[in-house]
Amino acid sequence: MLYPDIDQHMAIIVEEGVRVVFTSAGNPATWTARLKEHDITVVHVVSSVKFARKAEAAGVDAVVAEGFEAGGHNGREETTTMVLIPMVRDAISVPLIAAGGISDGRSMLAAMALGADGVQVGSRFVCAEESSAHPDFKQRVADAGEGETLLTLKEITPVRLLRNKFFDDVQSAYSQGATIDDLKALLGRGRAKKGMFEGDLSEGELEIGQVAARINQTLSAEAIVDSIMTEYEVARMRLAHLKPFTA
Repeated sequence: MLYPDIDQHMAIIVEEGVRVVFTSAGNPATWTARLKEHDITVVHVVSSVKFARKAEAAGVDAVVAEGFEAGGHNGREETTTMVLIPMVRDAISVPLIAAGGISDGRSMLAAMALGADGVQVGSRFVCAEESSAHPDFKQRVADAGEGETLLTLKEITPVRLLRNKFFDDVQSAYSQGATIDDLKALLGRGRAKKGMFEGDLSEGELEIGQVAARINQTLSAEAIVDSIMTEYEVARMRLAHLKPFTA
């Protein structure tokens, strides 16, 4: 909801009859009631218990709780998915969708065990054949190793990025005592588009989650979903055969 021309975006959503809207990066009370007047299901993305409660109070139909591991824009609290999901589950009664670090059936099952009703998977689908991401960005994600993403630009809007020249320029600016205005000037406009959709792996923002280290190939969306569900069932059956804990 921080994007320019948000009023126009919302008007188009209503005009075109969009049935489900996920909102983020703003106050859910601003648009939720208006969208629901048009029978639109509203889901709001949060990174803390505080904002999960605010989203529920605003009347959303469900909440996405996104942990620190996630790609793209993140919460300043740096709360991991493992910690965040059970806290949010205990705080709200509306359906809860877990996000951040979920890329396969095992992590999906773990999220369910923590109290989630469903999961949101982002980074894994960057490397789907149908993804609109640039092929060079997809390959960079597939090549990424452990620890290659870091959260930065917290003074503006926290974002998790792969290391590249732009990321190094940001770190250099920090070391030289850059102000918020300096960081905004360095960021400019269209950095994410330049990196992820135009394939500029040097000067663009390369937004991706920590699970990039676990992604090593591009598959069809169908194959990714089938794999996740198969892994989920295998993991669920394995847990079903664990012996009960006894003191």
